[in-house]
Amino acid sequence: MTDIPETADIAVIGAGPCGIAVGVAAAQAGLSCVLFDRGAITQAMMDHPTYVTYFSGPEKLEIADLPFTTSGDKPTRREALRYYRKVAEYYRLDVRQFEEVATVERGGDAFVLRTLARGEPRTHRARNVVVATGYYDSPRRLDMPGADLPKVLYYFKDPYSFWNQDVIVIGGGNSSADAALLTWREGSRTTLVHLFEGLDRGVKPWVRPDIENRIAEGAIPTLWRHRLAEIRPHEVVVENLETGELRTMKNDWVLAMTGFEPDPGVLRAFGIEVHEVTGIPRHDPATMETNVPGMYVAGVVVSGHDANKIFIENGKLHGPLIAAHVASRR
Repeated sequence: MTDIPETADIAVIGAGPCGIAVGVAAAQAGLSCVLFDRGAITQAMMDHPTYVTYFSGPEKLEIADLPFTTSGDKPTRREALRYYRKVAEYYRLDVRQFEEVATVERGGDAFVLRTLARGEPRTHRARNVVVATGYYDSPRRLDMPGADLPKVLYYFKDPYSFWNQDVIVIGGGNSSADAALLTWREGSRTTLVHLFEGLDRGVKPWVRPDIENRIAEGAIPTLWRHRLAEIRPHEVVVENLETGELRTMKNDWVLAMTGFEPDPGVLRAFGIEVHEVTGIPRHDPATMETNVPGMYVAGVVVSGHDANKIFIENGKLHGPLIAAHVASRR
């Protein structure tokens, strides 16, 4: 596809579920809308573990009035990927996949978006812009000697490449529990390392008994109140936070399931003010408009450093607020 021939009412940066919700709300309001994503539609979900089952029920992940039917009580990654593509098809959303927005500038009565579509530069215009970039591109990175070694991974896809390897999993949440269980079951020697004294409260209820039993029986050794002090090519140094004692362990891989948070640099590049402490972009919760007139935020990018505050189930509600505000001013 070539450049947008006319000025769109809304351009959405990010084609995840919350970006899709903006597109659907715009379609229902009779607004023209185009979505851009540097990857595929719902790219973050594509990068989730292959066999993940999501915490929220399908009714909480539905967009607008399209039912989300699943084979079980909770949707799988495969079911979610199919559902959001069907939503895009049903509402005939204009989704520009693999087209990254490089810059956004004010040009008269509209914004000028300069993009790269598989390396080809393009230019688009939109009266309003929604930033719905999520956080999955911005993991919380480790800060210690050796943290930049290629053995340190922030994304876990499937367990098979870790067979017969010594694996450290960092964290005590859902991602850590899933990674520890799956790698151990497929033949890795897995150790869990966590800063705190127990698993996080939000671990999925059907996963918690499994990981707790594996820890209790010693199948997955767990070092509570520990942290990695140094990472080396074939070992790690672990620190006991209670005593300060350092321990060297044989290691092949470090799975840093440390979570994610939006990159404030992306927002600031567009002129959006970001709170120095909370990381929350300045915006009106009633309309989602930021300090830049005509520029909005949607989805988890709104949550700042507290990425557990906004999910699909409440981030999808931003779309109707934005569409209503844009329609009222058209």
